[in-house]
Amino acid sequence: MMIVSATVAASCGRKEAQTSGIDLSNLDTTAVAQDDFYQYACGGWMKNHPLTGEYSRFGSFDKLAEDNREQLKGLITELAEKPNKPVGSVEQKIGDLYNLAMDSVRLNAEGYRPINGYIEAFAKAEKEDLARLLGETRYGMFALYVDADAMNSAVNLLQTYQSGYALGEREYYLDNDEHTLEIRAKYEQHIARMFELCGFATEEAAAAAKTVLRMETRLATAAYDNVKLRDPQANYNKMSMDELKALVPQFDWDAYFAARHISTNQISVSQKEHLQEVGKMMEEESVEDLRTYFIWQVIDNAASYLSDEISAANFDFYGKTLSGKQEQSPRWKRAVSIVNGTLGEAVGQMYVAKYFPPEAKERMVNLVKNLQASLGERIDNLEWMSDETKAKAREKLATFYVKVGYPDKWRDYSGLTIDPSLSYYENLKRASDFEDAYELSFIDQPVDRDKWYMTPQTVNAYYNPSTNEICFPAGILQYPFFDMQADDAMNYGAIGVVIGHEMTHGFDDQGCQFDKDGNLNNWWTAEDKEKFDARTKVMADYFDAIEVAPGVHANGRFTLGENIADHGGLQVSFNAFKHAMEEHPLDTIDGFSPEQRFFLAYANVWAGNIRDEEILVRTKGDPHSLGRWRVNGALPHIGAWYEAFHVTESSPMYVAPENRVSIW
Repeated sequence: MMIVSATVAASCGRKEAQTSGIDLSNLDTTAVAQDDFYQYACGGWMKNHPLTGEYSRFGSFDKLAEDNREQLKGLITELAEKPNKPVGSVEQKIGDLYNLAMDSVRLNAEGYRPINGYIEAFAKAEKEDLARLLGETRYGMFALYVDADAMNSAVNLLQTYQSGYALGEREYYLDNDEHTLEIRAKYEQHIARMFELCGFATEEAAAAAKTVLRMETRLATAAYDNVKLRDPQANYNKMSMDELKALVPQFDWDAYFAARHISTNQISVSQKEHLQEVGKMMEEESVEDLRTYFIWQVIDNAASYLSDEISAANFDFYGKTLSGKQEQSPRWKRAVSIVNGTLGEAVGQMYVAKYFPPEAKERMVNLVKNLQASLGERIDNLEWMSDETKAKAREKLATFYVKVGYPDKWRDYSGLTIDPSLSYYENLKRASDFEDAYELSFIDQPVDRDKWYMTPQTVNAYYNPSTNEICFPAGILQYPFFDMQADDAMNYGAIGVVIGHEMTHGFDDQGCQFDKDGNLNNWWTAEDKEKFDARTKVMADYFDAIEVAPGVHANGRFTLGENIADHGGLQVSFNAFKHAMEEHPLDTIDGFSPEQRFFLAYANVWAGNIRDEEILVRTKGDPHSLGRWRVNGALPHIGAWYEAFHVTESSPMYVAPENRVSIW
């Protein structure tokens, strides 16, 4: 798709006859825009896109991802059906992996046999074997990853991360409200059922479930909550290997690192208390209970890739009970997702060649430059910030590394073997080994700023503080985010705000702690940082007060970074849009002024339906606010929205000017 930069359209082939880009069927004109803007702007979309059984949430992002999945299906199935593919070629790997995922007859015949060897290995392990075995299999109570050293962003550093509890969020183990208690009870039943499906007797499975839940709860109790996880200072603890061994002496680190082929003398222990609890558990828990716990990890991690019976039981809990879904996605969608996740850049290279022409990159880069200029202008005009801090902010903005569409250099998958004579699960385990070796190969190496952290076909975007980069994959550069036939109002309201959102992440409550080089380094004056914190507190308190479900409130401190980014994205993009209209004025279309269409386009990006269960899941674990509140929670703090839609004090969405958020 051709991406036309709105402001520089004259040099990019501006079309004279452009549309508004606003689909009037998305609106609910029975709603009052000033009372519930989300319903007004998105109610028609919600009515026209009811939730199907396979979704717990379906919104504009999901609709575009579905469209992309159909495109990927065509690319992948063409290879899957192609005979005599050269062994070891990317085509062979993609095609054979897809066919393995689709072969239900073979999967059902194999049952749980593909994981039986792993179960038996843990079942007979003694305590002195466990560290080595965990290194070989990569199961365990913590995770390892490699990323830039937060204090020396030019070099990669091995780091730990808390894990080991399958429900993902520690609150599921610790909260005692009615819903969470019900989830825990059903989770215990689910564990027992899965043990039985993998050959364990009923009584043995029931006892195993109690053991697993107790041990996961112990780990979760020591874990950081999501607010503390967002504090980069609290999660940086660089030390030598000798210091790690002194911190957690109960774990055989030499055996573990040897099994994972890791050789380094430095590591950052991201959540110290959690890792210390791991050591205590390895010492205090019986070998029988440790075996049971690790066997559960084998079963839980493999369940989606085994027989239909086991996969369906896994979905019954994680899909139906936890998220409210009614049915699994069709097998082909799951197969496409696995291939896409395993050979992402190889699939992405095919996707880009067919669906994203190279010239689109330049046009998107130009639009990014317009938004950078707008953010710089807003920084210059900040009344609350000193010139000293403004200069540092300007330096950081000027050094943003911009990635658009797809990487300049594609990843090499020659080291990955997909062997159709082996089981589907064993091939995925091999792929996981390949991915792990790839990530670990960066330990202590210079940071590669050209490495992408999303595939080109991904419907998303990101900011990475350690490399000070913003990235916009090809997958998101389509309607409803961008429409080359539409005018500036739509494109600045949609993709423009997305660009501004990612830029603002460099200056949110986390990003602002990193300097222009990506180092965790304070570049603020003490007075300016105090003013910034006071302004962000206004936003955190505002979202804390939002009731997302009966008796359940949003977590304003957990979602603070994303809410700041939404706020900044709106302000920066609207400012750029006004400048664009100075050169190319726009008319009222379909009864909507250009300014109104800007905000309608923004709201349409977040159109969607969501199940009650998923609201609770996301409130516990998603740093983004729910779609409704990314509109109704964000716009009341944007002065231009009040002017565009003539919002007065009588509106339930009205926030007095002195109480509005004002940051970037």
